[in-house]
Amino acid sequence: METPFSVRIRTRGYELDQQGHLNQAVYTQYAEHARWRFLDAAGLTPEVLRAAGLGPALLKCAIRYQRELRGGDEVDVTCALTGGKGRLVELTQHFRTPDGVAVARFENVIGLLDLTTRRLVADPRATMRQLAKQPDLLGLDG
Repeated sequence: METPFSVRIRTRGYELDQQGHLNQAVYTQYAEHARWRFLDAAGLTPEVLRAAGLGPALLKCAIRYQRELRGGDEVDVTCALTGGKGRLVELTQHFRTPDGVAVARFENVIGLLDLTTRRLVADPRATMRQLAKQPDLLGLDG
């Protein structure tokens, strides 16, 4: 996928910490929001996943903060599946100002959890391709 999926979010005053910048926990909320919008856009809605007996599972998240955000700032949060093997999928998220300044980078490892067995599915890429209404948006190789 050439251009990663992106969501623009405007920060709100009640999300700020005592220093006047976006609280670190809110970054993770923005990342989660963008991940769900990404899955939704591909057609992997919560309803589709539940009907298949699956749920996405965030297994690891590493965050690199690069610049502060303040109240009223806008940030574009991208999502792109960037690697992984076996039961694990790597998903990278960049936070950038509308003019392209890097704010943060999230390196995530996700999987698809079988809600009955409580185990990760063996081939999440194939499962996601099969269930997605817009699999090309996921950027997964066929």
